[in-house]
Amino acid sequence: MPFKPIPAVISILIGLIIWFVIPVPEGVSPDAWHLLALFVATIAAIIGKVLPIGAIAIIAVMLVAITGVTNETPKGAINDALSSFSSPLIWLIGIAVMISRGLIKTGLGARIAYYFISVFGKKTLGIAYSLSIAELLIAPITPSNTARGGGIIHPIMKSIAHSFHSTPEEGTQNKIGRYLSLVNFQTNPITSGMFITATAPNPLVVDLIAKATGNDIQLSWTTWAVAMFLPGMLCILLMPLVIYMVYPPEIKETPDAKGFAKENLAKLGKVSTQEKIMLGVFALMLILWANIPAMIFGDAYAVNATTTAFLGLSLLILSGVLTWEDALKEKSAWDTIVWFGALIMMASFLNKLGLIEWFSTNINSAIATTGFGWVGAVAILTLVYLYIHYFFASTTAHITAMFAAFYAVGLALGAPPMLYALILAATGNIMMSLTHYATGTAPVIYNSGYTTLGEWWIVGAIMSVVNMIVWIGSGLIWWKILGYY
Repeated sequence: MPFKPIPAVISILIGLIIWFVIPVPEGVSPDAWHLLALFVATIAAIIGKVLPIGAIAIIAVMLVAITGVTNETPKGAINDALSSFSSPLIWLIGIAVMISRGLIKTGLGARIAYYFISVFGKKTLGIAYSLSIAELLIAPITPSNTARGGGIIHPIMKSIAHSFHSTPEEGTQNKIGRYLSLVNFQTNPITSGMFITATAPNPLVVDLIAKATGNDIQLSWTTWAVAMFLPGMLCILLMPLVIYMVYPPEIKETPDAKGFAKENLAKLGKVSTQEKIMLGVFALMLILWANIPAMIFGDAYAVNATTTAFLGLSLLILSGVLTWEDALKEKSAWDTIVWFGALIMMASFLNKLGLIEWFSTNINSAIATTGFGWVGAVAILTLVYLYIHYFFASTTAHITAMFAAFYAVGLALGAPPMLYALILAATGNIMMSLTHYATGTAPVIYNSGYTTLGEWWIVGAIMSVVNMIVWIGSGLIWWKILGYY
């Protein structure tokens, strides 16, 4: 059969039970509840691997359109179902994957990889830390975490894995590639939380906190960086070790790595013209992603992160470094655009139809009536805020829908405003670690094929717990020392 029958039946039953059996809660529209049924059934089908994820996404788009849960008219329904395919985030992800082909084709990625191996290559763990520190160094000036983790670091990680002949195509991903890809991704939520400018939703958090407190709390870049630096560094130091214990690489010691790397660097010879072009385009994209022109000349010179990605791909095609055929061959990029677009569409309409607001309001009301003090209330609110991200395909959408409500309830129950602001701000980045659709970086790395869905979700769940304990635990001490509460 073209699909797995048992997981398919389970997914359909889940959807039908939510749609027809469970009564629509008071305060929720039938359309919102029916869309939830489709969304949960889609997630169940993805987990059960009923079909390739892109095929499941196509079916989900069809179901949203044909059931009319978002719009009464057939034309409006299909427009809604396809609405997210114009999302800049989705195209940023897809184009970033296409651009990464240039690092492989020109050999620049291999050159960078061999250099990393020559410096840090005695042990696999050393290579993992080198990737994490590299991302940390560029995080303050890269407001797109997708561009940073997926467009800059991931191609280097892939090149390192290739140099050890650890690839999904060869069935050898467990040698070193699986481990490095998981470290590659799990670094991203941590670095995103360390600086306001490390990911797009952070400035939104700053704005929502200022509005909720009547501008009494206005987190500056420096305040955020100082507050998050110590907890973030502890997470960076611990994360590669945790993943190493959960899914250890088959290759642990690489005593000949330095000689191996130097030998291969010699074989590559001098840097070619195409490598120089690739490096130049890469540098230009990094400058634009870092928003440096706007910093120097003003906001009129700012360039959108997705526009930058299109500019980079256009320059590579015009220069002949990449061809359109190269772009078409990047199946993972086109696959990601399809399935990520479908999930973002469904999550967005769950918010637009009021289901997310209803859910957060009821959670907040329930906690308020328990009689817990602010410490217990904040703990419950934070955990709900974190794990409800399983239902979101966008960090920005999650924060837009839920941050203000959760923050307001915490304040009403007596939480110190600055302390709770920092806790929710950190949580808003830690939640990126959970799923393969939790943030834009996730599908870029997941679609490289180094990990299974189960491996990804297991590590995501474990790291969410580890990061919360370490970040909030050390943060409570560090923020007390800083006098923030």
